[in-house]
Amino acid sequence: MDKIEKLRKILKGMGSVVIAYSGGLDSTFLLKVAVDSLGRENVLAVTSRSETYPAAEYKEASRIVKIIGARHVVIKTKELGIRHFKSNPVNRCYYCKKELFKDLDRIRIKNKIKYLLDGANYDDLKDIRHGRIAAKELGVKSPLVDAGFTKADIRKDSKRFRLPTWDKPPLACLASRFPFHTAINAKDLKRIDSAEAYLRRLGFKQVRIRLHKDIARLELLPGDLQKAVRLGAAITNKLKRFGFTYAALDLRGYRTGSMHESL
Repeated sequence: MDKIEKLRKILKGMGSVVIAYSGGLDSTFLLKVAVDSLGRENVLAVTSRSETYPAAEYKEASRIVKIIGARHVVIKTKELGIRHFKSNPVNRCYYCKKELFKDLDRIRIKNKIKYLLDGANYDDLKDIRHGRIAAKELGVKSPLVDAGFTKADIRKDSKRFRLPTWDKPPLACLASRFPFHTAINAKDLKRIDSAEAYLRRLGFKQVRIRLHKDIARLELLPGDLQKAVRLGAAITNKLKRFGFTYAALDLRGYRTGSMHESL
């Protein structure tokens, strides 16, 4: 049995599901297969909209749900009201995901749906993912993990299904731009979101702005570094309007978990 058939079998065995839906590669693929396997009436996508969620991503998630034809509910969450999250410890994702999954589970129960799912994939098992600890504690299922789907598998099948997310760069909560133990606040979240949106409009596909007080450290794909140097004056002037004093280009380029390097 290939992976896609295994995934379909797992989903059909669940009967009805709520999917934590961000609009990213993994959750979009899971939503598509779930709707095809269970029917629209047995699948509910739930998106959490908050200050830590890029505005452009919310709009994109709403658009993709319509393409798939899934039922969609949007909730507002207030991560900055969670003391342990706002103080930004290394395991901040645990506190965020725990509250999120509690909210989603209440929706599951209210709608008499059997299971709550997330879009974790098999590659996620290689890293320390504090959010997965919360998922396990609350009984959240990860069918992509159970079916053995890697990120590469998901991209390949997403392209085959003609999903617009097949080549989408990895998505991460805006809180990941803050150094650990630096308090997360709404003002900095907004200026990071605005600055990253500006850089994407310039044609940079993968962007991270890591916050270091008044310095914006730009992580871009290695092939985009020379372009960033050419546009350095314009980028710096624009970022100053967003409240940054300096713009620094990280010569190592984009990489996941770079904030862990200072620990």
